[in-house]
Amino acid sequence: MVDAMESATDLAAAASGPDAKLGLRAALALRRLAEKLEALQVANARRQGWSWQEIAEALEISKQAVHKKYAATLAKENG
Repeated sequence: MVDAMESATDLAAAASGPDAKLGLRAALALRRLAEKLEALQVANARRQGWSWQEIAEALEISKQAVHKKYAATLAKENG
């Protein structure tokens, strides 16, 4: 099942396969992985001095959207 899959490659294969239940679970797992990776890289960019505008441009979203999504979490982490 999806929980036992070890790699993003396995998840991508399952997400594009004919089994709808397995495919949907794999799509969910990939979405969660992508969210974690995005948060990690936003934090990395901020530590490296990137502006919210630069991050927004890299993610192809608005500055307001990226700030709203991550600013509070990063402020808590930086205490």
